[in-house]
Amino acid sequence: MNYKTLGNTGLNVSGICLGTMTFGNKGFFKAMGSLGQPTADKLVKHAVDGGINFIDTANVYSEGLSEEFTGQAIRNLGLHRDDLVLATKVKAPMGSGPNDVGLSRKHILRQVDASLRRLKTDYIDLYQIHSVFPWEQVEEALNTLNSLIVTGKVRYIGVSNISSWQLMKALAYSTSLHIERFASLQAYYSLAVRDVERELLPLVQDQKLGLLIYSPLSGGLLSGKYDRDDQAAIEGRLRQPFTAMPGDRDKAFAILDVLRPMAEAKQTSVAQLALAWLRYQPAVTSVIIGATKESQLQDNLKSLDVTFTADELRQLDEVSKLTAEYPQSLFETIANVNF
Repeated sequence: MNYKTLGNTGLNVSGICLGTMTFGNKGFFKAMGSLGQPTADKLVKHAVDGGINFIDTANVYSEGLSEEFTGQAIRNLGLHRDDLVLATKVKAPMGSGPNDVGLSRKHILRQVDASLRRLKTDYIDLYQIHSVFPWEQVEEALNTLNSLIVTGKVRYIGVSNISSWQLMKALAYSTSLHIERFASLQAYYSLAVRDVERELLPLVQDQKLGLLIYSPLSGGLLSGKYDRDDQAAIEGRLRQPFTAMPGDRDKAFAILDVLRPMAEAKQTSVAQLALAWLRYQPAVTSVIIGATKESQLQDNLKSLDVTFTADELRQLDEVSKLTAEYPQSLFETIANVNF
């Protein structure tokens, strides 16, 4: 396992992070896995045995059961809490009341205490805003999150699902008030969906933030289980929450056309190659992987052994690269013109 420093902090996290969206069987998120405590224990043990020290969850996953199962797994396995980096999130609805959602001081303070109880710990290593809508509450949220660091309930703060202008504005606000800044961004990034490279990735590098990747296999598409002609399976997958495949399916399958023979030549899986490609992207700190069984987790961990030649990386970049948009298209033109 390789370990990287999270952004501009002193915190070291494993290059692969165990995602626990599959833990629990309540509400909207039960479709993601519906795993019970015994299986959660096995997955956490397998992850830690494989060198993972980073676990990501959220209060909204299975209405809190994901956090509860994660905390209980750590106790059941006799793991040392301080050896682990626990990350969770706040913002999503946790009840039906008007103040049971959002980024208000009232909601955040209530939810951090609830997350601490469920995780069975007295501090959260990385507390993340799950999304920034509505944007108007972000300044209140930043001040509240800073207070949590001061009181010791939270060590670092991060954000997910945010636009580049919003992220830069939030960083500038924190800097101007000399309060804690976001240490990391959690974003959707894969060989099939590289949109983060347009604005967010350069911002993350410039501002020295950690970059945590979710859905690295694009909802399972890059697992290699789907074929162009299997439309019934593809459409079924599209109906599952948070597993929507990329809009440009032709491009996605063109990427698979390159991955499949490469995987065969390397005697590895398509999924391992897709995960390993992210490890080669310099801005990426950790890749979040979820699993429903140990064999799936083990296959994903083997991506750490995958290496690429310069030509293989070129092939993957060519088939998956973004179409240049303004203003990047203008910058590229200017770079090739002698005035």
